Amino acid sequence: MRKKSNFAPVLLGTLTAALLLAGCGRSAGSETAKADTASAAESSSTSDDHLARIQNAGKITVGLEGDWQPFSYHDSDDNLVGYDVEVAKNIASHLGVEADLVEGPWDGLFAGMDSGRYDIVVNGVDITPDRQQKYDFSDPYAYDHTVLIVRDDNTDITSFEDLAGKKTANSIGSTYQEIGEQYGATVSGVDTLVETLQMVQNGQVDATLNAATSFGDYMKANPDAPLKIAATSKEATSYAIPMKKGDDNASLLAAINEALSAMREDGTLSSLSEKYFGDDLTENSQSSQ
Repeated sequence: MRKKSNFAPVLLGTLTAALLLAGCGRSAGSETAKADTASAAESSSTSDDHLARIQNAGKITVGLEGDWQPFSYHDSDDNLVGYDVEVAKNIASHLGVEADLVEGPWDGLFAGMDSGRYDIVVNGVDITPDRQQKYDFSDPYAYDHTVLIVRDDNTDITSFEDLAGKKTANSIGSTYQEIGEQYGATVSGVDTLVETLQMVQNGQVDATLNAATSFGDYMKANPDAPLKIAATSKEATSYAIPMKKGDDNASLLAAINEALSAMREDGTLSSLSEKYFGDDLTENSQSSQ
């Protein structure tokens, strides 16, 4: 009797435990499946490269100054226009996304790209050995020359070598600042081209360096400005589009180069150059006089 009286509870307990275990097994399997799905989705997301993420977002965020005419500036209606603005929009179109143009000071553009605020920078960026150590560059999309600008009554400075012991003004971190320092000048850091030219006119500094295209554009708008070009670089400056170096940007770099190639072949680049520079600066055939 003792055995019979104990059998039912034991069997019932055993069955109950089995059912509970089976139920737990189903629940654990379901949760595991969910976790596996989430993990797979996360893995797929993180495996997407930069171009894929841009296309998934439907936009490419482009850093530029917005006050460096004729590359990027505001017209009389306060619209953001310029050579770089239209190049960026055309690249975005080729990638099948919108161009999100974000303005910022020159000395913050690379930091913004490093932090992920910008996908790329389209701002007449020179290709330099130092920059190539950290960034990958697109094919050049325009060529220019560096000019040394002084007051029109200045007779002391007629070459870059004459900058030794002189004062210049330029954007902090720009190649123009670096060139001035290389030739022995003391460089004051300012934000815009207009500021540097005003400092030259006011006698606050002896000279400034900038792109021939930008200075030419400034003189068209200010023909009476007491300024002149004292010297022009012999080598052309190549403007290209930088992005963070690495495999994550390999397909983006290829896609941008394809876009630039298409724009070159269909005449878009030449047309934009004529529109904003008054000349076709898209081929490296420019030589200083």
